[in-house]
Amino acid sequence: MAAGRRGDAGSATVWLVAFAVLGCAAFTATLAVGAVAAARHRAESAADLAALAAADRLLSDVDGGCGRAAGIAAAQAATVVSCTVDREADAVEVVAEVPVGGLPVRLPVGPARARSRAGPVRATAAATAAVDTDAAAVAAAAASAEAVAEAGTTGAAAGAATGAAGLGLRATAGGS
Repeated sequence: MAAGRRGDAGSATVWLVAFAVLGCAAFTATLAVGAVAAARHRAESAADLAALAAADRLLSDVDGGCGRAAGIAAAQAATVVSCTVDREADAVEVVAEVPVGGLPVRLPVGPARARSRAGPVRATAAATAAVDTDAAAVAAAAASAEAVAEAGTTGAAAGAATGAAGLGLRATAGGS
C-alpha cells in the first residue's frame, strides 16, 4: 500500500499552482476590463463636458465653440477627434477619445471613444407656462408671508404660514 501512495505524492502542489495561475489570470482580466471601462467613462464625461462647452459658445464663436470644446477635453486628458456644428439644429456633436491606461499587461487596446451632442436650450410654450405658474405661486407665497407678518404672529408661525402658502395650503395664525 505504501507503493501506491508514492505515485500521488506532490499532486496537491500541482493543483495548488494550477489554481493560483488561474486566479492570477482571472484577476488580471478583471483589472483589464476595469481599466477599459474607466477609460470609457472618462471619454464619455469629456465628450459631454466638451459638447456642453461648445453649445454654450455655439452662437457667439466663429468656429461654433469647437475651440472651447478642445480646451475642455484637454483639461480632462482627452482629445477631440471631431467637432461638428449643425447650424440648422443649433447643436454641436463632439467625439472625444481617451487612451486606455493602467492595463496590467500589454494588450492591443485602442483608445476609448465617446460621442456627445448638445445645443442651447430653447423656450417652449409649455416651459414658459410652467415658469409663469411657478412665478405666480412664489408671488402668492410672498403675499401670504407679508400678511402673516403684518398680523403680528411669531416667527415660527410666519414660517409655517409661508411654507403652507407655497404649497397652496391655507394657513391660519393662532396658538394652540
